[in-house]
Amino acid sequence: MLADVWTSFWIWPVYVMAFLLIVLLVFVVLGRIKGGKYLRPIIMWMTKVPFLRKGMMKASESAMRKQNPELASAIKKMERSGAMNDPMRAQQAMSRLSAAERRALLDATAQQQEQMPEPMNREQRRRLEKAKRDAQRRGSR
Repeated sequence: MLADVWTSFWIWPVYVMAFLLIVLLVFVVLGRIKGGKYLRPIIMWMTKVPFLRKGMMKASESAMRKQNPELASAIKKMERSGAMNDPMRAQQAMSRLSAAERRALLDATAQQQEQMPEPMNREQRRRLEKAKRDAQRRGSR
């Protein structure tokens, strides 16, 4: 009797919902650990699946539309003109943007460049390594 309840056709939706809840919890936990370090490879793999990529792109665009409509409009126009790979087309597309769209796009570009670490040359790396070693020696005394 008890086995019939667990294998019943009507209990399967509960199993499916429990599985989806567990998957969601795993995503949340992986996203919280080290800023999503372990979630990124999974997301990159998911972008290779066409219908998942399309869904994630749509979700990303709608979130951007809510946060910054001018930026979303500018990016859409730039993508439509094929400006992502060709600098000449990018320049032409920039001239077609409104002032607010252009400002939003340039602000986003500047913000993205600020976040990127500046590449160091050999001298700067050695100076940084020496400073770290000196700090460790002073701390161990």
